[in-house]
Amino acid sequence: MLKAYRSWRQYRPGTNAKGWLLTILRNTFINDYRRRKLEPVAMDLEAVEPHAIFRDVAEADPEGAFFARIVDRKVIEAIDALPTDFREVLVLSDVEGLSYAEIAETLQVPVGTVKSRLFRARRQLQVALYAHAVEMGYIRPREEPRNA
Repeated sequence: MLKAYRSWRQYRPGTNAKGWLLTILRNTFINDYRRRKLEPVAMDLEAVEPHAIFRDVAEADPEGAFFARIVDRKVIEAIDALPTDFREVLVLSDVEGLSYAEIAETLQVPVGTVKSRLFRARRQLQVALYAHAVEMGYIRPREEPRNA
């Protein structure tokens, strides 16, 4: 928010403020990620323990429990394995719920590029997660073609 406030004079009235803010947020995240990537993560377990109550509350949320079962470690790994361009579009669309136009403005690419990247990202996830989906019972295995 501070970066947006400092850059307010660069905002063009009449444009999508949400897209402008998401662009700032995305760039800030990328910069912080690159900087922290090499830093070790220190965690104080005593500070985390009071928040353990949220584990019990999470079970009261059926939608959250459903997605927790579906979006497991393998799904996260498959999403993380996507090329950055595909991963960004997938997360902005399927997780954040942005429209194609909002994603295009945020990433500063044409809407057609957003659609193409989203299609390819979903296709790569489908291929990467097919065996996992069969194993978890979400889908049935494809039948092998029979030789006559």
